[in-house]
Amino acid sequence: MSQQDQPLPAGALDARLAGYRFERDALGRSAANVFRLEAGGLPTLYLKVEEAGAFGELADEAARLDWLKASGLPCPEVIARESDGGRNRLLISALPGADLASASTLTPLLRVELLAAALLELHRLPIASCPFDHRLEKRMAVAKARMQAGIIDETDFDETRLGKSAEALFAELESRRPGREDLVVTHGDACLPNFIACEDGFSGYIDCSRLGVADRYQDIALACRSITYNFGEALVQPFLDRYGLTALDPAKLDYFQLLDEFF
Repeated sequence: MSQQDQPLPAGALDARLAGYRFERDALGRSAANVFRLEAGGLPTLYLKVEEAGAFGELADEAARLDWLKASGLPCPEVIARESDGGRNRLLISALPGADLASASTLTPLLRVELLAAALLELHRLPIASCPFDHRLEKRMAVAKARMQAGIIDETDFDETRLGKSAEALFAELESRRPGREDLVVTHGDACLPNFIACEDGFSGYIDCSRLGVADRYQDIALACRSITYNFGEALVQPFLDRYGLTALDPAKLDYFQLLDEFF
């Protein structure tokens, strides 16, 4: 951890942000509040704020952004962190362009191809170099803890699962667990809004708090769902073609979408 990544004393971040205008970014579904910060003559920044607690993700995100940048892949720079016991704050740089769900200057086909290429680059990183373990044994333990803490939003389940309880879905997770994992370095939340691009091409990965070694379907499943939601099912196949996945595993696809209900 570099000196600039050390948590700041409570309140020290406010002085650093003097003069910036704050605009709430409402696109993401993270538990953290996200603000875009702008000021004349100063670089655009993003500030994330979350309640401190057992399931906070900002420290995880900072660690993963540092690792991803050190691995040579594009992502925001961690500028500062702060925790006062009641809330955590993370200040990061902005990337050029717009997220792949909103980048209207690019065609939907180009956007899904950029998503596939970005995932390929990430998945080619050596898993031995990644210190973050998100294999099923670890992720299911976290999913169970989140369920037992009562923080699973059952009203936000996918349409096919609405009306079921978190306990019923967790029983499905246990009974349908794949026998083998095809491990790669995954983003963990590979939805279109978490990848940034401009007209010159891919700019970088954002919202990386769940990055870690996991089955590649952790990313493939959420990417396919996001593409269907944003552009329609017709663009799923071009995404798979660009990624190079010749035979889709429907059972794994559904399983990792089911797992995502807990996060």
